[in-house]
Amino acid sequence: MDQWTEEQLATVSGTAKQAREIQERRARWSWVEPSVWTDRMLAVLENGVKGGQWFSLVDKVCNLTNLGRAFARVKANQGAAGVDWVTVKMFESHKEANLEKLARGLRENQYRPQAVQRVWIDKQPGGKQKRPLGIPTVRDRVVQAALRQVLEPIFERDFAEHSYGFRPRRGCKDALRRVDHLLEQGYTWVVDADLKSYFDTIPHDRLLQLVRDKVSDGRVLELVEAFLTQGIMEEAKYWIPETGTPQGGVVSPLLSNIYLNPLDHRMEKEGVQMVRYADDFVLLCRTEGEARAALEKVQTWTVAAGLQLHPEKTRVVDASQRGGFDFLGYHFERGMKWPRTKSIRKLKDTIRSHTRRQNGHSLKVIISNLNRSLPGWLEYFKHSHRTTFGPLDGWIRMRLRSILRKRAGRCGRGRGQDHHRYPNAFFAAHGLFSLTTAHASVRQSLTR
Repeated sequence: MDQWTEEQLATVSGTAKQAREIQERRARWSWVEPSVWTDRMLAVLENGVKGGQWFSLVDKVCNLTNLGRAFARVKANQGAAGVDWVTVKMFESHKEANLEKLARGLRENQYRPQAVQRVWIDKQPGGKQKRPLGIPTVRDRVVQAALRQVLEPIFERDFAEHSYGFRPRRGCKDALRRVDHLLEQGYTWVVDADLKSYFDTIPHDRLLQLVRDKVSDGRVLELVEAFLTQGIMEEAKYWIPETGTPQGGVVSPLLSNIYLNPLDHRMEKEGVQMVRYADDFVLLCRTEGEARAALEKVQTWTVAAGLQLHPEKTRVVDASQRGGFDFLGYHFERGMKWPRTKSIRKLKDTIRSHTRRQNGHSLKVIISNLNRSLPGWLEYFKHSHRTTFGPLDGWIRMRLRSILRKRAGRCGRGRGQDHHRYPNAFFAAHGLFSLTTAHASVRQSLTR
């Protein structure tokens, strides 16, 4: 066999190295849409695009493959019909024609978003407080998803490490782990911050400038602006918003992260430990003085950015003392954490809906319905203090005993002799999910 020359060996070695680099890069960006983000584009993304701005992106948005993948995401999320009453199922029945129509409209600059249907939903089940939710049409959700698949990697590259909300491969649990770590390290003075009506008050001009800093494709910028200024329909009223991003829009979470990214980097530069999930964030410091100085810096930034900290919900607390603070459904206090009051109330509201005394279903069906909610709740709150779960289990069994008591012709809630008629083992035998037992099993597995 002929001997390879040094040049040939170098070529083979270089090819192998290049293949390995491509593979590693693909692994880092495995969540991106491959029909948009080719190997060459990912290489440019990591190395930095010339001039720091991206041109010629609209053709990626209107690519049929990209639109098809965007529809798949919209379908997976389901959701209601918008103002045109077209459901996801109806759109799918003529999917190819609908996607081609969208692609053509985008290419020819004829596409215009329709109005967003505004509805009001309970902040908590059965509660009196409401929050607005915007429902774009299915066609607009598809275009927003396609636009997000093009834009998200460009901005994700430079998002701060301590930002966790609505980002690939990140979530609430990552943010909570970071808070736990910082508290253990002695960062117990906490600025518990709340941005007042954040999604409704983001200034459009400043947000668009942040997008413009990285994107120079005029057609894409027009699309972003069109979605920010979509008309809103609420019953018989129609108006065009002057600020904010519509809650419910597919691209809104990305835009909201883009607007707060300068704050993230400002805090990082100042040496402040920050953990942010969308508009919910905490600053963790070692002393009260550091915490109050950090709060002042945030207040200065928010005023300049056209935002406002909620005066009643923003406070400085010592998490090592009684009182603590809430973050992402948990309450943190004195080195422990458990579900915040609203999280317990929300679970109880769900349980109440399945355990009303006049419930006509069999005990087997009622328990089956409960068992669909309880494991998921525990999975999120499994890191709570162990005393959290016993009282909840007891309360759930009381609700079930009350049903059985009524069916036996007795009034009132389950009590007294009902504990002997229907002991805990009775419900365990009927398959009721026990939060206490499941939590003990989780703790045991974590200590192995």
